[in-house]
Amino acid sequence: MNPSAQQFTVLAVDDSAIYRKMVEHSLSTERYRVLFAKDGREALDLFAKHQPAVVITDWDMPDIGGLELCRRIRRDFQGFHSHLILLTGNTEKAQVVEGLAAGADDYLTKPFHSGELVARVEVGRRIVELHREVQAKNRLLEEMALTDSLTGLPNRRAVDVWASRQLSAAARHDFSFWVVISDLDCFKKVNDTYGHEAGDTVLKTFADILKTHTRHSDICARLGGEEFLLMLTHADKVGTRTAVERIRKTICEHECDFWR
Repeated sequence: MNPSAQQFTVLAVDDSAIYRKMVEHSLSTERYRVLFAKDGREALDLFAKHQPAVVITDWDMPDIGGLELCRRIRRDFQGFHSHLILLTGNTEKAQVVEGLAAGADDYLTKPFHSGELVARVEVGRRIVELHREVQAKNRLLEEMALTDSLTGLPNRRAVDVWASRQLSAAARHDFSFWVVISDLDCFKKVNDTYGHEAGDTVLKTFADILKTHTRHSDICARLGGEEFLLMLTHADKVGTRTAVERIRKTICEHECDFWR
């Protein structure tokens, strides 16, 4: 579905029932899901629960004003981007600059025109959607950077990241840490005899077996070529040997058209 066609959430914050009603009337379409807060504290609770794409907040409120609300949202919800619009009756440039410096993205003077409010909310919507697209692509790039493209297993870089954390934890909490290196015998013969596509199938098959026999607290990875790695934590020598033997036995019993 096109993101622009989806309903998205707007949080309107104002101690005035009249202005809350004006915002509700301006945004009264199925395109918007509008939440209302009477003060800054209620707004922070609603923001934490619903993570609205756009926040429209009055400048002057009795407990937490619009400036402080903007500051707290930027400080406490750094992993989530929301477009913040300040409503103010003051058009002084110094106050506008103060509002933007507090974390607001835009401002609108009271009394506002309904069409202008909708237009500014739509600007916020586009910015938020672009921001989320960038975040999603960055997450995908990060995942790709840590994943072996053929087998889907973590790669050497992912192992470095995982191992550094686990080694620190093992030293701090005094638990065992085992590293197993696996190399597929006669793999070059498979490639030479049946072709690289067959070799890729063998690698993916072994990767699937490794994943099946790896606990969530451990990691299996492809180091490169036909070399794989299994790292186990909180296991003794006997348990590690048993786990490795289970994997060896499974791979030996696995039938494949070009395995031998």
